[in-house]
Amino acid sequence: TVEIVNTLGGWAASGDTVFYDIYTDEEKAADPDKEDTGLFFFRGEPGGKVAICNAGGGFVYVGAMQDSLPHALALSQHGYHAFALIYRPGAQSGCEDLARAISFVYSHAEELGISTDCYSLWGGSAGARLSAWLGSYGPAAFGGDDLPRPGTVVMQYTGHSEYTTADPPTFACVGESDGIASWRTMERRLHILDSWGIPTEFHSYRGLRHGFGLGTGTVAEGWLDQAAAFWEEQT
Repeated sequence: TVEIVNTLGGWAASGDTVFYDIYTDEEKAADPDKEDTGLFFFRGEPGGKVAICNAGGGFVYVGAMQDSLPHALALSQHGYHAFALIYRPGAQSGCEDLARAISFVYSHAEELGISTDCYSLWGGSAGARLSAWLGSYGPAAFGGDDLPRPGTVVMQYTGHSEYTTADPPTFACVGESDGIASWRTMERRLHILDSWGIPTEFHSYRGLRHGFGLGTGTVAEGWLDQAAAFWEEQT
């Protein structure tokens, strides 16, 4: 948490923009719930690929400090450009905000110095559901621009069981002692995608519960490196 705050603070003090609104002032005035939505931006290497991270919170709140900002910081340290989305709690509104975020990233790619080729969506718990829905149906299905589906979806600890034959390559990980999201449900979903020829990678970790984040100091430590390698394989 301290590293995240210091990193963002240092960039802001240097004059870099660290938070981007995804809705206009007029849209926020018409719908005040959109006031705080937007993207924290963790810069990577010039021209690098993009990841958008989505925190969990049961669609009641957005637990970004523990479930998306750490991931975005870690990905930026790998050279990727990473965004952490602050969305409106709620499944439908969250999907709409993620679709708008993807549209924003595409429309501002040149000025941000990023590549949208094979962009990835990352998420834990509720945020994983958002990533999966956008992966299954694409941004336009939720009010975004007519844009490609992500090149990779990375999911942590969610009981999401929907899927389509158009789903993108998917990496998933979960603790076997998770009382909220069954690891068997996640495993079953990936087995189905794999049977359709969609690239998948699945990891379950004995003894881990819900919300282990980066997994630092646990049996899951290093999973983000594995997920990034899986993403690279899809390019």
